[in-house]
Amino acid sequence: MSDNSIYQNLTQLGGNTVQPESPEQSVLETVPNPQSDVDYVVRFTAPEFTSLCPMTGQPDFAHLVLDYVPGERLVESKSLKLFLTAFRNHGAFHEDCTISIARRLWDELNPKWLRIGGYWYPRGGIPIDVFFQQGELPEGVWLPDQGVATYRGRG
Repeated sequence: MSDNSIYQNLTQLGGNTVQPESPEQSVLETVPNPQSDVDYVVRFTAPEFTSLCPMTGQPDFAHLVLDYVPGERLVESKSLKLFLTAFRNHGAFHEDCTISIARRLWDELNPKWLRIGGYWYPRGGIPIDVFFQQGELPEGVWLPDQGVATYRGRG
């Protein structure tokens, strides 16, 4: 069981929080991992991720699946949600959004292993899927498939 004092420094959880203007302004909060002696996978799924095309300003939509094996820190989920929603008004290509999310989490958490699957919905008739992985998956860790089929159109 965890000690509730590990949550005392969180500033965004449990109250009304202003949405950050940009991903750079977002604060990703972390807490000590109370089960750091065990290797396990944490999965976050964001099936309604949005950003903007940097050229046209049109919205882009993606289904993101983020898996990580924590080290000493866990990401606090509300701060992650606020970080991800900060992309709603952020103009960047699919590849940049997906990799920027992964790199920010890697830098903030220092996990043992991290991967992200960015399954972007088609615009202009072409879907783009972006995949990134960093670190070594610890031996014996159960890692389920991300469960998102590649885009098949009407066929």
